[in-house]
Amino acid sequence: MTTHCSHLASIQDVTPSARGCEECLKSGGVWLHLRICRSCGHVGCCDDSPNRHATRHFHQTQHPIIEGYDPPEGWGWCYVDEVMFDLRDRMTPQLGPIPRYY
Repeated sequence: MTTHCSHLASIQDVTPSARGCEECLKSGGVWLHLRICRSCGHVGCCDDSPNRHATRHFHQTQHPIIEGYDPPEGWGWCYVDEVMFDLRDRMTPQLGPIPRYY
């Protein structure tokens, strides 16, 4: 694991794709926490959720950076460099209350 992320410059200000995990909302799935892609705004569920949609999104798109989205956690993660970093000064605003599915 590296201690430096080579993808920080790729972080975008994004609009969330949904008010919960996009795929879980469509399929009736459940999630524990949400992650938002800082390349395109895709909202997916975390790896502790049954379907791990945020990581699936990375594997499909190669978008490297996610943000802890619900609850707003103020951190980012780079899948490629496997490093966590502070995003408290660049957190993505939520569209409104996030429905709970756990």
